[in-house]
Amino acid sequence: MISVTEARAKILAALTPTGPETVSLAQGFGRVLAAPVSARLTQPPADVSAMDGFALRAADAHQGAVLRIIGEAPAGHPFPGTIGPGETVRLFTGSVIPAGADSVLIQEDATAEGDTITVNEACPPGKNIRRAGQDFAAGDTLIPSGARLTARAIGLAAAGNHPWLTVHRRPRIAILATGDEILLPGEAIPPGSIVSSNAHALAAFITEHGGEPTILPIAADTLPAIAAGAAAAQNADLLITTGGASVGAYDLIQESLGQTGLALDFWKIAMRPGKPLMFGAIGTLPLLGLPGDPVSAYVCALLFLGPAIARLSGLPATAPATEPARLTTALKPNDQREDYIRATLTRDPTGLAVTPFPIQDSGMLKTLANATALIQRPPHDPDLPAGTQVQIIRLADI
Repeated sequence: MISVTEARAKILAALTPTGPETVSLAQGFGRVLAAPVSARLTQPPADVSAMDGFALRAADAHQGAVLRIIGEAPAGHPFPGTIGPGETVRLFTGSVIPAGADSVLIQEDATAEGDTITVNEACPPGKNIRRAGQDFAAGDTLIPSGARLTARAIGLAAAGNHPWLTVHRRPRIAILATGDEILLPGEAIPPGSIVSSNAHALAAFITEHGGEPTILPIAADTLPAIAAGAAAAQNADLLITTGGASVGAYDLIQESLGQTGLALDFWKIAMRPGKPLMFGAIGTLPLLGLPGDPVSAYVCALLFLGPAIARLSGLPATAPATEPARLTTALKPNDQREDYIRATLTRDPTGLAVTPFPIQDSGMLKTLANATALIQRPPHDPDLPAGTQVQIIRLADI
């Protein structure tokens, strides 16, 4: 068995980011840039007013001065003339500063009467002016390649005058569930059968992480059925299988796909849940074989599939973030496997507190759905009394 860290490193080393495609600005949210976004103009393009008020010469703007209004310049309609001594122009936020002016008096500091204003407070040079290029200049890199586009980044790209963006294609990930006993949700479930939940949970996970999932038809426990299922995934960037990766008489993934060219990199990881995980490739198609137990499949998705999607998407691929929390109950010693324990997370005056569920069976989806954290325990971890600080992976906000 290899460690979780070694397994993740092997998976990531075998993957490369998807190629670029061009999408509209409106389609860019959540995508990963394959090329940097540089400013195609200067912002602001000219000196503009930061406030509603009056453009004037600072030399004239002493308290009590009376200035003559010679015009106004709404945003988008610059004043065509030049401000001279004793003159002012009515401005609004975003208005271009007229020639001759070097300051803006906010309207609250002026008293307007007819075509004059009285200055109620002195206004120094540069007051309330946004200088040309204060935000960015033409040619500046606004967003680097490899960044995931947030709503704020979309706004910045738009301000830089980009209607189109070059992004990495979303990774196409095929999901092949295997097993005679599993049936689709909504079908009649005869004795001995169960509902297939893994494929749908994984599809949601893939979507959440920026991939495009395809759920393939369930493959029966025969060598030809599994081979046919895998063949349907040849246009994918990654094939995920669930079930059939262990050592039982009907665990046929290795045997079936070995006959179609599967080159196995590793199988079995020193972790709980999720020991029977495999990784390899069928020609150029990477394959990640997840366990059939739903909790094991999800934990393995969190630890390995999430970083794999990040790598394929052009993002930095790292292990899930951990943080400390205080145990509310004791834990027994751990064995040679890295353990991931479903738990609930709360916050009290002393910080985060984490409470493990008393039963950790890997077939219990309800506790997974209700968990807000996983407690991460290293191999051979000793007895941990209540109050011990442990590392947790958040599954949900609290």
